[in-house]
Amino acid sequence: MTAVHAAFRGLTWDHPRGHDALAAAAGNLIAWDTQPLEGFESHPIDDLCARYDLVVLDHPHLGEAVATGCLTPLDELFTADELAAWSAASIGPTMRSYAFEGRQWALPLDAATQVSAARADLVGEPPATWDEVEWIARSAPVALSLAGPHAFLSFASIAVALGEEPASSPDHLLSTGTGLAVLGLMESIDAHAPTETRGLNPINLLELMSATDRLALCPLVYGYVTYAGRLAFGDAPAVTPGGRPGSTLGGTGIAISARCTPSPALLDHVRRLMSTEAQTRFIPSHAGQPSARAAWSDDGVNAAAGDFYRRTARTCETAWVRPRHSGYIEFQSDASAVVRATLAGDLDHRRGLDRLQHLYRASHSEREKIS
Repeated sequence: MTAVHAAFRGLTWDHPRGHDALAAAAGNLIAWDTQPLEGFESHPIDDLCARYDLVVLDHPHLGEAVATGCLTPLDELFTADELAAWSAASIGPTMRSYAFEGRQWALPLDAATQVSAARADLVGEPPATWDEVEWIARSAPVALSLAGPHAFLSFASIAVALGEEPASSPDHLLSTGTGLAVLGLMESIDAHAPTETRGLNPINLLELMSATDRLALCPLVYGYVTYAGRLAFGDAPAVTPGGRPGSTLGGTGIAISARCTPSPALLDHVRRLMSTEAQTRFIPSHAGQPSARAAWSDDGVNAAAGDFYRRTARTCETAWVRPRHSGYIEFQSDASAVVRATLAGDLDHRRGLDRLQHLYRASHSEREKIS
């Protein structure tokens, strides 16, 4: 239950990883409400900021947030030295993913990226390459993460593994050769996937895998330390052994809405959440998934998490950061529908890829109309 007499109201997402540490640390300062994962991924950020003082958000919402003026730039509230220290301490591109148009809009409270999750008793350790994934899929239940925005995120991550980061410019999503190769690989794996998995979000995929034998491997799924021990986690697959693991950065940032007048106590509270002590002790002990690199290499943190962090740190360090322009969230949803339609055979691969390219260019055109 939230404390009705709290000075500030915050919104996070309804999973222990998103809620428990924040609620435990809040005292009477902040009353934390929750929304489903799907709301975190796609609900209009300006609507949330109109109702809450603090919002836990996904970095692709920044373009939308900046266009509507609903967030307070954190470089107005914290010193340049503080921001630089948090940036240096955070794993991979987590801190810079919340920087946009020369300002810092959120701080990386939590770090996550797509990694490989397996039932070691059914298929052994997570495979290192996509060739191994295809081989396993012929004899064991293997699924891609395709629900909601994740069909496009899986598409993008495989492109990264193949050597091309998507969205290199506003008018170019991906080269034809890479795009067709990605769709071919996804189709090859999805053809063998259990039907029930196609509508499951990452949490539900991990639940199915940990509770039943109906799913043995998700080669690309957002990592949740809460399933460590029940599942074996490893770096996302590469094309060749030792190559770049293709993955799209996730995680969460804590932002302060434009409606909020932060008190010194609130700013000090945020500082504590970002501190090394909180990141390596308090947050991991309250079901959280810290963003500090020190936590990902900490012996105690890893011992309690079945080495989840060490086994996936390389993927997090090299993850791809999604575009953050104001039309991106709608594009991500529409593009995922196109990927699913292509895998279902409703569009051939060339038409599907052309449609993705068109949607991406149009998402930038909408931004130009707004500005």
